[in-house]
Amino acid sequence: MRYSSKHRAVVAVIAAVARPLARRAPADPPHRVLIIKPDHLGDLLLATPALAALREALPATHLTALVGPWAAMMWQRLPDLDAIETLPFPAFDRTAAKPMPLAPYTLLLRAAWRLRRQRYDAALIMRDDHWWGAALALLAGIPHRIGFAHPLCQPLLSAALPYDPRQHVTQQALDLVAALTGAKPTPGPLRFPPTPAAQEWAATWLHHHSAPDAQVIILHPGTGGPTKHWLREHWITLIQGLRQPGRQIVLTGSPAEGAELAAIAAAQPDVLALSAELTIDRLAALLGRAALVIGVDSGPLHIAVSQGAPTIHLFGPSDPLRFGPWGDPARQRVISANLPCSPCGVFAACPRATNPPECMAAIQPAHVLAVAETILQHRRHHTPAPR
Repeated sequence: MRYSSKHRAVVAVIAAVARPLARRAPADPPHRVLIIKPDHLGDLLLATPALAALREALPATHLTALVGPWAAMMWQRLPDLDAIETLPFPAFDRTAAKPMPLAPYTLLLRAAWRLRRQRYDAALIMRDDHWWGAALALLAGIPHRIGFAHPLCQPLLSAALPYDPRQHVTQQALDLVAALTGAKPTPGPLRFPPTPAAQEWAATWLHHHSAPDAQVIILHPGTGGPTKHWLREHWITLIQGLRQPGRQIVLTGSPAEGAELAAIAAAQPDVLALSAELTIDRLAALLGRAALVIGVDSGPLHIAVSQGAPTIHLFGPSDPLRFGPWGDPARQRVISANLPCSPCGVFAACPRATNPPECMAAIQPAHVLAVAETILQHRRHHTPAPR
């Protein structure tokens, strides 16, 4: 989110007016905790180790997650939460039209009034710069509000942890849990359990489309930010290098990415492209059966990590220290061109007006192929995942 002098003025007014509304003493340990997370699929997945740690530390506490409807599926089957509520957080809905100027603030007041009646003892603001979520917790009268000392968030919080914009977001979430519970959690893995139906679909699909002993290599080119895309010709070159007997290469993406997948696969008759049939659940089950998954910085690559698949993540404008894979660095590899201007954190258009973005164009297929072959050779002597 971008911030202006208007935002600073709004924060100052809310902090001054609403603080008396949140002077109720919270229960110790808390009876009810609200977890505010406005982000998208990959970000919610990166927070799952913190949810597990929170449940372990507070087994009797009622835990409610407040998330965007675009990402609720990522936490729906986790055993750690008692309830999930959705809210169309301003600036996070990628499909919505530009809102009216007062719409974010009227939504803020309506949501705060609803939450006040639920009488939460504590709120965790699980995005370090989300002043809107911090304001929501304050206006909802939640006495213990834990977040990070971002300049706009700090005036709205009761406890502000040190703000490091390059700290990994999973570690940030674990730090919030530690601040609430007083116990330092042991970092755990990412978790997204596919349903049995999805597992059956993935096994059946592979049975019909690849040899039983094939090494399945999945490439996932798509992502939400245009500047994070790798070049089509680079994907084609990489596929040409990966093609060997005994391997099956599969391109995956959303239904909206089907045309791009078809264009990449067009010159490779034995490469499969899969989009229309995929759901997040099916994709997860399929990724878990891959010998290797390669893609750009995206939620599906984090899903692959959660399923135990080795991965290669291509990073340009985004920061791998903050959003890189949460797992064994030997199995979850990051490749970037390391340009002086990276990471810029701008995903709509290159700030230097390079087109295609230089930081992604400079990642060479030969480098990616060399890393891929190292991982695949290591796995060659391991038993393939059940299919």
